[in-house]
Amino acid sequence: MTFVVTEACIKCKYTDCVAVCPVDAFREGANMLVIDPRDCIDCNLCVPECPVDAIYPEHEVPAEQQAFIALNAELARSWPVITQVKAAPTDADAWAEVQRKRQLLDRSPSR
Repeated sequence: MTFVVTEACIKCKYTDCVAVCPVDAFREGANMLVIDPRDCIDCNLCVPECPVDAIYPEHEVPAEQQAFIALNAELARSWPVITQVKAAPTDADAWAEVQRKRQLLDRSPSR
């Protein structure tokens, strides 16, 4: 099993979760993070660190977020590893409560 970053991360991209990952499983895109399922060891350390509750165990991903299981696996293959906390986007707090942001996902790697 693995953990999955879901839609809530889009445009927020808080990186608190990265600091506690013992295996560097996080990958960074332009406006969200994903978890590489090949590297995730199911430790659960990242879940409580996410201020927008975007991370779920794979078997608990809400029905409307199921597409993010495959999306994490796909994007993790091309996005770079992130191992250090970075400042969140300046407007991250404003995006934290926004629902249905999937169309805003930028599939580009971090810049």
